[in-house]
Amino acid sequence: MIFFWAFVIGGLICVIGQIMFDVFKLSPAHTLTSLVVLGSLLDGLGLYEPLIDFAGAGATVPITSFGNSLVHGAMLEAEKHGIIGVVTGMFEVTSAGISAAIVFGVIGAILFKPKG
Repeated sequence: MIFFWAFVIGGLICVIGQIMFDVFKLSPAHTLTSLVVLGSLLDGLGLYEPLIDFAGAGATVPITSFGNSLVHGAMLEAEKHGIIGVVTGMFEVTSAGISAAIVFGVIGAILFKPKG
């Protein structure tokens, strides 16, 4: 059943993004930013973790999870280190994913040539 709910919740997040493109005519940057902010707000309200527990990868794979990670890390570190923890917490939690994206992007650029 977890696969079903992951598919449904992940699909709904994607449908929201597609509606933002098609109906509201938002640019990809605006849509991306809006979904990250939505994930941040849901985590700030304490609603994203229960969604992850319910839907698994359906909630952790879409871009809303990046917003969740930013706020979640900032809040955890703020409890330990105060205001400086807000900044360091965001970087600590998301650094592995961002670093991997940079490394694999560079490797891809070295190994493959664009068609032109």
